Amino acid sequence: MNQVPSAIKLHQKSRQLEVCFSGNTYFLPYEYLRVFSPSAEVRGHGNQELTLVGGKKHITVTDVEPVGQYAIKLSFDDGHDSGLYTWQTLFELGRDQTTNWQTYLKRLEAAGLSRSADKSVNVYTPNSN
Repeated sequence: MNQVPSAIKLHQKSRQLEVCFSGNTYFLPYEYLRVFSPSAEVRGHGNQELTLVGGKKHITVTDVEPVGQYAIKLSFDDGHDSGLYTWQTLFELGRDQTTNWQTYLKRLEAAGLSRSADKSVNVYTPNSN
């Protein structure tokens, strides 16, 4: 997939990023983008399981910066800004959104975490004893 988005728009009221590819338009909630960030903080280094991050239900994107001709960098109001969302990553997040989200919700529940920031601990890393 070498498509470049024809449009990228922030919708602050609904807290979604709209990304348009030829024939596909995706509305990606900020929370979804944050918990599936392509950063090493979330993805790790290598093929390990994603770090489970909760408490991001009301997260906001504060800035979007273009990175060359291949990605954008999103800054979130919790200070997270280290992931580069390539066009491929944005396309895959849009394409796989339903499956990814259901898996995320099941993992949150299994770990006893919440989407809201009302829990004292909202990050779970396996084997973090």
